[in-house]
Amino acid sequence: MRALVVDHSAAAHLSLVEAPDPVPAPGESLVQVEAVSLNYGEVKGAASPQTPDGSVIGWDAAGVVVKAAADGSGPAEGTRVVTLGEAGWAELRAVPATLLGVVPEDADLGAVSTVPVAGLSALHVVRRLGPLLGRRVMITGASGGVGRYAVQLAARAGAEVVAISRNPAQADGLRSLGAHEVHTDPAAVDRPVSAVLDNVGGQQLVDAFAALRAHGVLVNVGRSSEANAVFPPEALLGNEGRHDRSIHTFFLFADPATDFSADLAWLAAEVAAGRLNPGIRWRGPWTRYDEAAQALLGRRLHGKAVLDIG
Repeated sequence: MRALVVDHSAAAHLSLVEAPDPVPAPGESLVQVEAVSLNYGEVKGAASPQTPDGSVIGWDAAGVVVKAAADGSGPAEGTRVVTLGEAGWAELRAVPATLLGVVPEDADLGAVSTVPVAGLSALHVVRRLGPLLGRRVMITGASGGVGRYAVQLAARAGAEVVAISRNPAQADGLRSLGAHEVHTDPAAVDRPVSAVLDNVGGQQLVDAFAALRAHGVLVNVGRSSEANAVFPPEALLGNEGRHDRSIHTFFLFADPATDFSADLAWLAAEVAAGRLNPGIRWRGPWTRYDEAAQALLGRRLHGKAVLDIG
């Protein structure tokens, strides 16, 4: 099979080469990949000297089952699926049933390939924030992959969504997804919020925490700013209106829900039906992987990048 592998001699630290076919375990389906979605974290990881040359990486992929799991745990041959795991940037990947979701027959596999990391992270954190009907919820990094899904899911749950995007050009688009307010900085928000989904870290995390009302919760999903979060002493005072606030970390692969299949299938169906907008901002054949990777690394992409394989 062909695969995108880490190649530190290349400009994007990736090369398209021949690689061994995966050998599925008895509980794994063999999937012919038709589209993959890129995440900033994995593209950055490919550029890291700690990632060995020749590694096949990639978390998000969608395609068709070409060999059903031998133990009968997965879908039948010919089923269209969206998948989560490692080594996805290849023509074939082996996936356990818990990490794949069945996709509607008429779905655009490129669109649903954006679901696994971004969609699942947004869905699980929005659930973790608790009942949202009538509550103000702040989402930082709202124009990114996780942020866009989170804005839509929180709005559908009845929240008054306060979206934070450093790019003011994203404001109209975020409002169309359900945001009630859009700001370039959490410090500009003049009314407290009950919960925060933070994708940015650094000073935005500090300012978002300051916006929390009593008993509020902040869940940090990403650290795209790559900056330290330094809290002034008064930030942790439990005075009136600011007590019992908390900060939680999140890691998708450590989430207590070890079977993602139902959530993947639901998110894929919502995207296919047009009820969730995946926010694809770059799409092309996987031979143009270097363009997509460098756009992500250069922070020129607000949304998702999709590579079509074939």
